[in-house]
Amino acid sequence: MTLSAQTIPLAPTSTRDTEVLARSTARGFAVPTRLRTALLTAVPLAALLLLWYLLTANQVVFWLRFDKIPTPAEVFDSFRTQAGTHSYYSNITSSMRRILIGFGLATVAGVLIGMAIGRSPLVNALVRPVLEVFRPIPAIALVPLAILLFPTGEQGIVFITFFAAFFPVAVSTIHAMHALPRVWEEAARTLGAGRFAILFRIALPGALPGIFSGLSVAMGVAWICVISAEMISGQFGIGYFTWQSYGLLDYPGVVVGMLSIGVLGWATAWLVEVVGRRVNRWLPRAVR
Repeated sequence: MTLSAQTIPLAPTSTRDTEVLARSTARGFAVPTRLRTALLTAVPLAALLLLWYLLTANQVVFWLRFDKIPTPAEVFDSFRTQAGTHSYYSNITSSMRRILIGFGLATVAGVLIGMAIGRSPLVNALVRPVLEVFRPIPAIALVPLAILLFPTGEQGIVFITFFAAFFPVAVSTIHAMHALPRVWEEAARTLGAGRFAILFRIALPGALPGIFSGLSVAMGVAWICVISAEMISGQFGIGYFTWQSYGLLDYPGVVVGMLSIGVLGWATAWLVEVVGRRVNRWLPRAVR
């Protein structure tokens, strides 16, 4: 009588095989990764919503005054009203357009100038002092100057957004260039690579992880400054909507504007992170 290989399970031949077999056996009982991530994301948000409801519904006054803060139900009713109007979506579109243009220009200019400063001692000596003089200036402090410089308020807000996002990108690019191992460049030169090949096929890909760290910071700073500029001198935008609601004593509308800003900022930061993961797929951690 012969026994087929299908009737007798083969024993694991190593510890690694044992772990793989145990993992595959338990996989049917495990929670899917995406569902687990979604649950972990939803739990703190639900807890925050519950705390908000309890504090406002009971009108708690303990140093902080929650008796004047709108309840979640009032904010939801205000959001439902705003979601049925054209102006709400027009304001969101205006803010997104300013963010995309200002952040896009800051990305291109910051990476190019950062690469030039990080690679060339001459450019570093000429440009770095100017960069360091303007970097500490808050972008929102340029609102009066932007009103004088640009013919329209739209151009001025885009300039402020660009100014705010430019410096995190440029500085992160400079540091990423300085952190590159010299052996990469020496090996490329040994193999006959020219200056531009080293710059765009060795230096730039190697610096991309550091550059995307700066892009993540720049996106958050850009949102802070574009909302502030819209509140001061804008006529459209979600920041203008929030400030206008405050002027009309529409406090649920103020919270709707704040939450809209938070969701938009979260979405754009997530988009930068997704692009960064795809671009930096060659990293060992990204593969894992």
